[in-house]
Formats: sequence, structure tokens, C-alpha cells
Amino acid sequence: MNNYILNIETATKACSVALFKNENLIVFKEHASQEYSHSETLSNYISNIIEEAGIAFSDLTAVAVSMGPGSYTGLRIGVSTAKGLCYALNIPLISISTLQAMAVGIVKDSNADLYCPMIDARRMEVYSAFYDSSNNIVRDVQADVVDEQTYKEQLEKNIIFFGDGAEKLNDIIVHKNAKFVDGFFPSAIHMGGLAFNKFKQNNFEDVAYFEPYYLKDFVSGAKD
Repeated sequence: MNNYILNIETATKACSVALFKNENLIVFKEHASQEYSHSETLSNYISNIIEEAGIAFSDLTAVAVSMGPGSYTGLRIGVSTAKGLCYALNIPLISISTLQAMAVGIVKDSNADLYCPMIDARRMEVYSAFYDSSNNIVRDVQADVVDEQTYKEQLEKNIIFFGDGAEKLNDIIVHKNAKFVDGFFPSAIHMGGLAFNKFKQNNFEDVAYFEPYYLKDFVSGAKD
């Protein structure tokens, strides 16, 4: 059976949408901007992808959305759009950990004992988690204030740090077991396998009550 799952990622400066048929990528669109123009971009991407795929909205089987952590505004836009589609089409909503999907994306092209996706949380704070090469959680998501001692225990193993949060750590964490990958950000293209697995398990969210995983309270007036 062909299950069309629309994947939405808006947790950071990148706005991306990917349509998968089961685990196979069909169409993908993405744009990264410091302006966080997700509200202007997301709806157009979704409409364009449906048209390019040659299907109707009614052909969608489910919608998967990146649940965070990340930008308060970005997450709110992505989740509200996903919920609106699910409600209108009467299809299930699937939530995907932003950091876990990032780990899926990096493992394909790298080799390490641990993978640490990081999202910038302002100043010297990051949202991070640790995964092994099989995408198992080694340490769950936390908001870390980073200094040279923060990951001392984990650095007994080889670690790849990546994501926009990792970019500010190059001069702070100097260790033979630490490797940094620049220019990596969350993307809907990495969500497909995780979303399809949840779909097969009927692991769905309550469309009415689901909220993004903000991790920290929103601070009014602060750039996120």
C-alpha cells in the first residue's frame, strides 16, 4: 500500500517540506534564511509539492512535523500548519524529534561512537542530545550551558558535534575525540524513515492537544 506522508521541518532557520511514499522520497523543497520567513514559505512549499507529485491533498495518509526543540516561532508555525492539515483531511499527526532526525541525517556520511546534534539556544546555551550509530538515544534532550567541561564524560568516546549550536563550540571544546561538522541544520528530508516507522506503529498525536517541545519558556522580545 502506498502511504503518502508529508514531512514538515521549521524548527530553525531552515524551512523544508518533503513528501515520502512509504520510506521513499518523492519531492523535497527547502530554504534557509536568517529572516525566519517560514510563515511566507511553508504554505507555498506544501502546495507546490502536492502539485509536483501529481497527487491531491486527499491522497495524503499522514502529516509528520518536527516537534522541537528549536525556535519558538518556527515550531509554532510548523505545528499549527500540520495540525490544520490533519484536522481538515482527517488524517493522523506524527511528531518527530528535531534532534533525532538530525542524527539520522549525519550518520549516513560519518563514523563515530556518539552523535550530538545541537541547536543554538542563545548565548552559550544549546539544545542537545546524544545518539549512537543506530539512532538509539544515549542521553535525552537537554538545554546545556556549554564550557570546556560540559561533555567531559561523553568525550571518553569519539563524538561528532553538528548543527548551528555546535558552530560556536569549536574554540571551547578542544579534545582529540571531538569532531565538528559545520553547515548542518534540521531538514524534512531526514524525517521520512522515522515518520514511516511511527505510522506503522500507529504512534500518533492528538491533533487537538499536541504542542511543540519548546524545552524552555518563550521570552517575549528575544530573537529565536
